[in-house]
Amino acid sequence: MAGARGRLVDAYGHGVLPGDLGIGAFEALLPGAAAPGTTLFDSPAGFAVRRWCPPLLGLEPHCSPARYLARRRELGAYEAARLLLRGTGIRAYLVDTGEPGDLTPPKELGAAGSAAAYEIVRLEPLAQQVADTSGTVDCFLANLAESVHGAALSAVGFSCAAEALVDGPPPSHGPPGPVEARYAAARWLATRRIGERPADPVLLRHLVWHALAGGLPLALRHRQDGPGPAAVAGFLRATSGLGTDVVLLPGPAHVRSAALLAADLPHVCLAIGGDPAEALSRAPFGKVLYAGGAVGLPELYVSGARGFLAALDRLVGERVAAGEWSAADGQRVAALVGEGNARRVYRLPGVVGRRGH
Repeated sequence: MAGARGRLVDAYGHGVLPGDLGIGAFEALLPGAAAPGTTLFDSPAGFAVRRWCPPLLGLEPHCSPARYLARRRELGAYEAARLLLRGTGIRAYLVDTGEPGDLTPPKELGAAGSAAAYEIVRLEPLAQQVADTSGTVDCFLANLAESVHGAALSAVGFSCAAEALVDGPPPSHGPPGPVEARYAAARWLATRRIGERPADPVLLRHLVWHALAGGLPLALRHRQDGPGPAAVAGFLRATSGLGTDVVLLPGPAHVRSAALLAADLPHVCLAIGGDPAEALSRAPFGKVLYAGGAVGLPELYVSGARGFLAALDRLVGERVAAGEWSAADGQRVAALVGEGNARRVYRLPGVVGRRGH
């Protein structure tokens, strides 16, 4: 092991479901979509879960899904989650609390995993909650600013959908003016339903720039089928010099463009799961973070972390064996990517991986 195992910070994930699950409900939480008549247990995600998770619950690797879920129910949902999360090697979780559903909050996730846990506040539901309790446009805008400021006191970062910030003409790169923001808020409030989250790009840009002013890192969520990071390059350049880091969360198809932006802009990083080889071939090593993106199942934290660490180990081992990196440099890169970069960017205790540490 190149020095990363047991030293991971997961820079982006979600809570897990607290109750017992049947086989159908469990499979529905695996990523991907199975063809009719097939199963997601026969997928990369399903095989990874069956490889890494059964031994943590006292079973042999690759046991059948039915046997695994029977053991899970036998232990109970909390004990199974505790055993799984404590087998990930994750020492700190950064949890986006904006996903719908009855998911465990950061404190409970951290307690189950015997790790630190911190909140990333999703901006869209924050605006929705403010709108549900604000009677006028002026009241909404004032309460929104106050809520963003209040959230920044306890959170370590914010997140927003990247598609809200896709570049238009140059004025769209920066914050909207007060009149433009007020008109956007009025339009949305006049037509929205209770519980509806905002999608208006002007209103979301207003919200994002409020969040940036607080100095906490902003995580930009990229849908796999949505625009890639290159589509927000104008916004990213407009935010340079603010002293606020922007963390891109690209899907696998967008890792290359995210890494190129991270290489070009000092305040831009990227957080990825899976194989880090492409990111580390293009971005400075201090710009790449681990983010498993797990939601719903503690098993996804396990398989994501184990897969990432295995790929990172292979990469470091190959570079060292080829003489491209020294062993000490390989260990330092593994420490930066696995833990140190996330601690530095999100200002968590225990920054590691600097030269000489």
